[in-house]
Amino acid sequence: MALKRYHGRVIRCLHDFCGKLNRVACRLVLLAFALSAFAPIAAAANGAVIVMYHRIGEEAEFPSTSVSIEQFDAHIALLQSGGYTVWPLEKVAAALKSGQQLPDRTVAITFDDAYRSVYEIAWPRLKGAGLPATLFVATKSVDGGARGFMSWDQIRELKAGGLTIGNHTKTHLHMAAASLDRNREEIQTSRDRLEKELALRPTLFAYPYGEMSSAVRELVIGEGFIAAFGQHSGVAHGADDLFYLPRFAFNERYGDVARFRRAVDAMPLPVEGITPVDPLIVSNPPAFGFSVDTTLKGLNQLACYHSQLGKVNLTRLGKTRIEIRFEKRFKRGRSRLNCTMPGPDKRWRWFGRQFYVNSD
Repeated sequence: MALKRYHGRVIRCLHDFCGKLNRVACRLVLLAFALSAFAPIAAAANGAVIVMYHRIGEEAEFPSTSVSIEQFDAHIALLQSGGYTVWPLEKVAAALKSGQQLPDRTVAITFDDAYRSVYEIAWPRLKGAGLPATLFVATKSVDGGARGFMSWDQIRELKAGGLTIGNHTKTHLHMAAASLDRNREEIQTSRDRLEKELALRPTLFAYPYGEMSSAVRELVIGEGFIAAFGQHSGVAHGADDLFYLPRFAFNERYGDVARFRRAVDAMPLPVEGITPVDPLIVSNPPAFGFSVDTTLKGLNQLACYHSQLGKVNLTRLGKTRIEIRFEKRFKRGRSRLNCTMPGPDKRWRWFGRQFYVNSD
């Protein structure tokens, strides 16, 4: 991990230096570093897929945040079919932190926001199947008895039944666009309400909308959480940032069992030296890059897609460095990049990143 942090600092310094050079000279500098300094990144398949839901069975009114009951039932049936190990999220986080080997096809289940349909529909099914899950609670809607949200009594029942409870802020705000003081107040107020109502102090945090910045990340670390989660697709692995772990999100449009199987069968695509480090984009479009392990078979089939721009062109510097130069500016708000390549046994290796632009 120390080597990883060192590489990240060197890459950031090189990019700062490159700002003073022309493009050709910049690429030569990066190429020299890639050839001489980067040891191969660990390519073990040691990782876990974290799946994320919001609502269950509310697709008629909320198609972008709900899966159908039939889809959810099919997901549970697949996880019970053999070959998958479903762990509590905190156990996955602890294993990633310690370097413990996870079983192949390890999966963790999460829900955001505390919608009542999770209590009424998802929880009985999970309980019957013996599957653990985590609920990230945005406390203001629960406090206010907002339509479609659980009550504190219902959340207490889930906690007593074994569900892990995580912090999801007070008002479910756009943290990357908010001030440090506002974000701190959101986290602390939510923590205090969870502690008062549930007699627990959550150690897991989920960024609302998956939106994060380096400043928000540092705040979350300072508030004592052991791991934090976004909403970008990818497989969490030991070289990942514990405070920006990926999750595959599902809704009715992207919730069929075939896509679910592709996700839970996915393998890590380990990368290091991501630039820019901060998902909050200042220079738009960003000069994005990362380093990969060249021992991975099929690297020449690596492809990346941006949610706004479609398939993007990749430039390979030496054996390890991948650089992307987006042709257009990102629109305001969040966008995602998905990079995939074939893995063994018809599985896919998957790396994702989410960006946030605060102004046009």
